[in-house]
Amino acid sequence: MSRVCELTGKGPMSGNNISHANNKTRRRFLPNLNDVTMISDVLGQSFKLRVSAAALRTVDHRGGLDAFLAKAKDEELSANALKIKKEIQKVQAAA
Repeated sequence: MSRVCELTGKGPMSGNNISHANNKTRRRFLPNLNDVTMISDVLGQSFKLRVSAAALRTVDHRGGLDAFLAKAKDEELSANALKIKKEIQKVQAAA
């Protein structure tokens, strides 16, 4: 399982550990990922996603999963999230 947020595309970054003696060794900064179940109001269905804590706050701020996916860029979304976005658009177009 890759360490990438399904909604924002946020992944690991690299940097340095710096010791007291100023020795530098490479390290990885991993995103704070959580397994969450999110509910789509339009579809009336829940979805399991692996999302960063920052993305969770953003979803809450924008007013839910449907509103977040409407604004999200397709390049940042995972295949699973992109499929959910297309289903939501299909239902909204029919209504």
